[in-house]
Amino acid sequence: MKTIDDYIATLPPMQQEVAQIMRELLHDAAPQAIETIAYNMPAIKQNGKVLVYFAPTKQHLGFYPTPEPIVAFAEQLRGYQTSKGTIQLPYDQPLPVKLIKQIVAYRIKQVND
Repeated sequence: MKTIDDYIATLPPMQQEVAQIMRELLHDAAPQAIETIAYNMPAIKQNGKVLVYFAPTKQHLGFYPTPEPIVAFAEQLRGYQTSKGTIQLPYDQPLPVKLIKQIVAYRIKQVND
């Protein structure tokens, strides 16, 4: 897979829809970032560094902002399943748009410092 379009095209319809929504949300949150595929997942990069990755699974949308934001936003993430570098966003809940944008802004600040 070379592009996010290629990646999304391989997904089942519901996952395609969620992935496209996430893609647009990340574009809004980081308009200067460029799209890429890294570790076989869609990702956005800025200043040559990946800001975040995402990947739909059967059960949830995996959002991978690296470990630091998960610690920094632990309070806001309390309702979500998380691990060292992963946030699981269940399909039966709306995407936490404001929180995702805050996490992306945090990552932009990290790669710009």
